[in-house]
Amino acid sequence: MDSFTLADYDEAAQAILNRTAQQPRIGLILGSGLSPLADQIEDAVIIPYDEIPHFPVSTVAGHAGRLVMGTLAGAQVCVMQGRFHYYEGYSMQQTTLPVRVMQRMGIGTLIVTNAAGGLNPEFNAGDLMLIEDHINLLGMAGANPLRGPNLDAFGTRFPPANRVYTPALRRLAKEVAAANDITLRSGVYIILAGPNFETAAEVRMVRNWGADAVGMSTVPEALVAHHAGMDVLGISTITNVAIDDVETDAEPTHEEVNEAGKLIVPKLMALLTQILAQLAAQ
Repeated sequence: MDSFTLADYDEAAQAILNRTAQQPRIGLILGSGLSPLADQIEDAVIIPYDEIPHFPVSTVAGHAGRLVMGTLAGAQVCVMQGRFHYYEGYSMQQTTLPVRVMQRMGIGTLIVTNAAGGLNPEFNAGDLMLIEDHINLLGMAGANPLRGPNLDAFGTRFPPANRVYTPALRRLAKEVAAANDITLRSGVYIILAGPNFETAAEVRMVRNWGADAVGMSTVPEALVAHHAGMDVLGISTITNVAIDDVETDAEPTHEEVNEAGKLIVPKLMALLTQILAQLAAQ
């Protein structure tokens, strides 16, 4: 399906709300290897994606394919335990459908996480990076999730994109990180289509463009959330250092990404729970 109607989004939203008495206000999307974060949710209501109208199904290892609702650090949350990617063959509208469904459920804040390759030479595997901005290479090439009929119920036909990642949430993340001795890098995330990892020449190119981390997700979801009036916070886990040399024998693998994700989870969990606690108290 190339596009969905407002009725489609509302049908999915109501199907989810019918399964719980909770009213989540914060949505989270968990990237590769980060599904264990959802295990910390209290009073969890778990809904497999294939039980939700119009939802695609995750096909990638490390993406559990479940929606988990409950309480985390005092906040009512709706967590995507696994996301959808353009490289799986889904359209941009399909990959971003859950974000619009969350908005129709009454969720006003979206926190997006991902596993990314480090482009900035100062970054190391195991670092966390606050997304300050992004480069939407897919969107610039035509695969933009806002392409097609505009639904005015979400936002304007021509939305600004200079502040997709909400300044107040970025400030909060930095304050929480500093107060808890968590090293939090900041930078620009660039999305490539995948599923192959980047060539050495591509790594050098996008680094020269000003990107600090590279991945295959996040940007479409963040853009759609921003278009729909949601506050957005993005955090990348640097699971590998992007390789810019064709002579090296080293090569990135998805298994490496998932294993590194497991090591980063405690650090990301500490940061997110403190952020959620602050948001719950507001």
